[in-house]
Amino acid sequence: MKKLAYIFYALICYGLFFTAFLYMIGFVENIGQFGFNTSLTQWFPKTLDTGSASMATFPAIIVDLCLIALFGVQHSVMARQGFKKQWTKVVPKPIERSTYVLFASLALFILYFGWQPVKATIWDFDHTLTGKLFFGASMVGWGMLLISTFLINHFDLFGLRQVYRYAQNKKPDHIRFRTPWLYRLVRHPIYFSFLMIFWFAPVMTVGHFVFSLGMSTYIFIGIYHEEKDLMRFYGDDYHQYRIQVPKIIPFTK
Repeated sequence: MKKLAYIFYALICYGLFFTAFLYMIGFVENIGQFGFNTSLTQWFPKTLDTGSASMATFPAIIVDLCLIALFGVQHSVMARQGFKKQWTKVVPKPIERSTYVLFASLALFILYFGWQPVKATIWDFDHTLTGKLFFGASMVGWGMLLISTFLINHFDLFGLRQVYRYAQNKKPDHIRFRTPWLYRLVRHPIYFSFLMIFWFAPVMTVGHFVFSLGMSTYIFIGIYHEEKDLMRFYGDDYHQYRIQVPKIIPFTK
């Protein structure tokens, strides 16, 4: 019965993540604005630049930064090994990752629906060749992001593999160190993909800029802590990998 409950819980958490991920595409790409198919707008009532802020510009920016910080703190702190060691005294180990995914998804939903649009324009390449190239680069980023999760182990990353192994009475294990495809170009292709998504915006508003800058800051903070954990896990293998492969920008070594 416990195994079944854990599987059900993990699937619910994964379903929430997948919903949050799909909504993020519409949220960042501003589906419902800038010429997107209007039939999609009903599924995306709030995006970075749709709707109106409920406050003046400066307070809106402060609220947006706080929402980004909430996601960043949750996402980074709960991923640290010291936190996990204490957290698994409360949450059973087989569903620890699923619980992390649950909290991350909830933090994203809070960000989506609490977001205060600030629509002053920094650049506007909409309906231009540059805008089309930017949009194409952003779509490539989404594709690379999804592919990158499967190259390492998508189902381990989002908590399903841990529960599956528990249901089969197998002990927890760690994914062996390997560097498939995109991971030979950069050490963090998932983060690189996000940077493409955030910054290749055909229309860059102040609100979008705040979002991109805040999330990019979190990414580099996350990389710093993540690499410390990876060094502890994989030792010299990861040390050599750091020497040979650039951190975030391909072909920079």
